[in-house]
Amino acid sequence: MTSTTHSVDEVLPAPRLFALGLQHVLVMYAGAIAVPLIIGRALKLPPQDVAFLISADLFVCGIASILQSFGATQWFGIKLPVMMGVTFAAVGPMVSMAIANPGVDGARTIFGAIIGAGIITVLIAPFVSRMLRFFPPVVTGTIILVIGVSLMKIGIAWIFGLGVGPTAPKLVDPAQADWLKAAMEAAGVGGTSIPPVPPGIALAPSVPNPAYAPVSNIVLSLVVLAIVIGVARFTRGFLSNIAVLIGIVAGGVIAAGLGLMSFDKVASAAWFAPIMPFHFGTPIFSPVLILTMVLVMIVVMIESTGMFLALGEMTNRPVTQPMLSAGLRMDGLGTVLGGVFNTFPSSVFAQNNGVIQLTGIASRHVGVWIAGMLILLGLFPAVAGVLQAVPEPVLGGAAMVMFGAVAASGINILAGIHLDRRALLIIAVSLALGLGVSQVPEILSHLPHAVKSVLESGVATGGICALVMNWFLPAKK
Repeated sequence: MTSTTHSVDEVLPAPRLFALGLQHVLVMYAGAIAVPLIIGRALKLPPQDVAFLISADLFVCGIASILQSFGATQWFGIKLPVMMGVTFAAVGPMVSMAIANPGVDGARTIFGAIIGAGIITVLIAPFVSRMLRFFPPVVTGTIILVIGVSLMKIGIAWIFGLGVGPTAPKLVDPAQADWLKAAMEAAGVGGTSIPPVPPGIALAPSVPNPAYAPVSNIVLSLVVLAIVIGVARFTRGFLSNIAVLIGIVAGGVIAAGLGLMSFDKVASAAWFAPIMPFHFGTPIFSPVLILTMVLVMIVVMIESTGMFLALGEMTNRPVTQPMLSAGLRMDGLGTVLGGVFNTFPSSVFAQNNGVIQLTGIASRHVGVWIAGMLILLGLFPAVAGVLQAVPEPVLGGAAMVMFGAVAASGINILAGIHLDRRALLIIAVSLALGLGVSQVPEILSHLPHAVKSVLESGVATGGICALVMNWFLPAKK
């Protein structure tokens, strides 16, 4: 690297780019395929269509990442090492659309709303970017801290199990279930004195679920975490930079030895499957649903602004208003591409900011290699099935480092400001509200749907609070 080449523009040797790119892909892969799985099941699509949604998701994420990292003219792409992925902020509204109109028609309606919202996002991105002056370090640091801490529950779920479904912490007591079944059958017999059973009656889970937090998962994740820390501690240079990759690979080998990896999806997946636009037919454009998705995209732009500014801090390339505008436009363009190629709104993946924070490698050429890998995984489902075989506890062990690094990045930004009473008040209230919504989303259940769609993201709630308080509490001259 010459003295005039910025670290963001540094071109590393191909083997290093491959290893660094693979590390990013492994960290973000489970999160990237989660949204198409959720929406595909909510739409009640057949398994082959759900698998297609996953492939389309990876394909579009790759295209959007290339355009964001490398840039497409001066109007699109922030030209920083950005990893694009499907945003979780849109899951709630899309699930509601899917439940109201399942099947292929529901998919066409969702993709129509996504395309419309993406076009509007491209148009309003320059106006949103003018808010850059409202993002001083106290706001940016708070948003990044909320993002990092909010991500922690994803890593915890990878290790211990989801809070609902087969891995929920509690199950219904079988004895109580048998009693209720007998009582309901008795109530259905004519001539009995038992009153009719109210519809929808069910027992609350009350006994521990042995499938939740198994010791094997905890030990495996701790081993991966120990390997990542050990590699970072006892190696130097490139090996230290790929500590997370080494930890995940080692964890996968251990899991395979213990019989915890299944390659059934590799055997059943097609080796090559092209991603055709409008796979489910012509999109259906509903003005009301487009407006709903526009509200979601406003939340996405707030989150992306915070993450772009954090990337600027990490890479020593401060984000200017034209750069921010180009980055937000790319959020909109990526969302339009998602609707065309049968996937969902895209935004910056915070997990990958954690990788950059840990490795210190800021080259946007790594982002291009990541994007290329995602495109190949989308076109070759059998290869993607190999990554799907990596057990979630392995990813959870690495996630503790990655997501913690995102939170630490926010703390690092806040450490550079004078923490007077005003700054402490902004941080305290924004952090409390952002994490409160993230941890207990039920507190928004009585709000109007439009308001709930904006505030159900803890990052959006904390970010909006930080912006408003920064404006309301004037700084000392």
